[in-house]
Amino acid sequence: MIQMQRTINIFFKHNFRKQLPSGLYFATPKREVSTEHQHDIHAKHKSKFSEKILSGPTLGSFINKNLEESQQNVHDEPPPPDIVPYLHEISGLGRKVYFDIYGCQMNVNDTEIIWSILKNNNYERTTSLVEADVILIVTCAIRDSAEEKIWSRLNALKGIRKTRKNDRPKLKIGILGCMAERLKDKVLNKNDSVDLVVGPDSYKDLPRLLAVTNNNQKSVNVLLSLDETYADITPVRLNENSVSAFVSIMRGCDNMCTYCIVPFTRGRERSRPVSSILKEIEHLSVQGVKEVTLLGQNVNSYRDISVDSKIDNVTSLASGFKTVYKLKKGGLRFADLLEKVASIDPEMRIRFTSPHPKDFPDEVIEAIRSHPNICKNLHMPAQSGNSAVLEKMRRGYTREAYLDLIKNVRHYIPEVGLSSDFICGFCGETEEQFEDTISLMNEVQFNNAFMFAYSMREKTTAHRRFKDDVPPDIKHSRLQRMIQVHRQQALKLNTSQIGKNHLVLIEGYSKRSCDYFQGRNDQNIRVILPAKEPVPLRDGTSLRMMEKGDYVSVYVNDANSQILKAIPLYLTGLEEFYSAQNHSVVVQMM
Repeated sequence: MIQMQRTINIFFKHNFRKQLPSGLYFATPKREVSTEHQHDIHAKHKSKFSEKILSGPTLGSFINKNLEESQQNVHDEPPPPDIVPYLHEISGLGRKVYFDIYGCQMNVNDTEIIWSILKNNNYERTTSLVEADVILIVTCAIRDSAEEKIWSRLNALKGIRKTRKNDRPKLKIGILGCMAERLKDKVLNKNDSVDLVVGPDSYKDLPRLLAVTNNNQKSVNVLLSLDETYADITPVRLNENSVSAFVSIMRGCDNMCTYCIVPFTRGRERSRPVSSILKEIEHLSVQGVKEVTLLGQNVNSYRDISVDSKIDNVTSLASGFKTVYKLKKGGLRFADLLEKVASIDPEMRIRFTSPHPKDFPDEVIEAIRSHPNICKNLHMPAQSGNSAVLEKMRRGYTREAYLDLIKNVRHYIPEVGLSSDFICGFCGETEEQFEDTISLMNEVQFNNAFMFAYSMREKTTAHRRFKDDVPPDIKHSRLQRMIQVHRQQALKLNTSQIGKNHLVLIEGYSKRSCDYFQGRNDQNIRVILPAKEPVPLRDGTSLRMMEKGDYVSVYVNDANSQILKAIPLYLTGLEEFYSAQNHSVVVQMM
């Protein structure tokens, strides 16, 4: 088609320029000519031009010629490979990729999926910005501060691009993830250093999108999907020596909380088939991974309808909770998945995040209670302690319902460790309403908490309906108050563990000193213990040095608001420890 167009252009250029007088196209003739004579000249030349057109090649001539060439190519040799210029450049050709990751654990898991895709397309990974040929920034859009970090990072990367040597391939910079989905146009318009913008559901398209940029074009794919779960991609762990791993089990969210951008950047809920989840966890177990965290935007609303969509089981919610959507029927649910995952390897710890409190019915609590390797650490995002604010947030519960759920959980799992999320300064929040949040924190006593000042997000319901009317200085003072209250609670909870035994999974050396190991207990609290002395087995028959990946029974002898300090007692296994200690309190579910 390109050759055909060139021929047409040459033909018309030749006939138009040489057959028609220049006066008809450019300057007015120098000598005056009567209007009647001008018409005669024009008609004469028009007639000759028409004859040329009629006797010349037709569109069919070009098509037939093209078909003849195509048929000849079929018999002789294949068409040239660069008809579509970028297809033969899908391979990364060994170019080095640097990952810059921001935000939640889901972004870490997404990066492992991205790395698996690029690795299979002949890219290499580097941990050095200077060595990188491609820099991919995996972004978060949950708060304005998270996005501001990305803008600052892009400005910093301009300097690296300017100092890059001319004999190296042009440095490519990509924005991936939630910010790419939310601000696709702004990213390309505001920062000319960005070469590609890729949303959370388009990572399989990355090799093609990167190839397009080789022609100095910008490339964008931010389409959301109703079914993409990357179930057919085996993630390649960024830290292959880690004793823990993340496994994504579902994507998206249907809850539509008024403050939250996630449904608009991650799309609707869809769950990964249980068979692929179990296969990945089995593979991790073989590799020696000792702890797996199940991931999802609303992880405990998991529903695999690929198993049997005809099962007439309706979504079971915690008492006093509701949803903005109709209760869903059919499919294998989160409690069923927990049972299957926990049975793969009794020596592998199972955690999950981030859940919604509404999806903690008794079936889920019983699954957690009855399996020693499902950690007794639950994340229960409260967001606010005031029922009116919760209603405005569209959370689907009241303060009273949330507190009843906490009481129910602690009744059946007395040793549970709780964490939560809190937002202060939401639209219209009064001082009295904020005090309800403080009183809820004091009543529940959380081991860990993630606390934020409200940040208005475009596209959300709050952006359309409400006014962000709490002044920034008040938001800041309320945030500081929440942090202070939580630290007091955490200190009280941690010091209450002094004199008790805990099972700790050793993750590696402490960040401050190689004289100490750090690990986490069942409640996900960080524990620091000496690393230089040998430790006996439980029966005392032998001694050896502790290693990363060991389970160790420890005695807590000190604590602060963030960590426990402990003395190692003996090396053990997960099943052995809980069997010997009779750590779980047996309570019959009512």
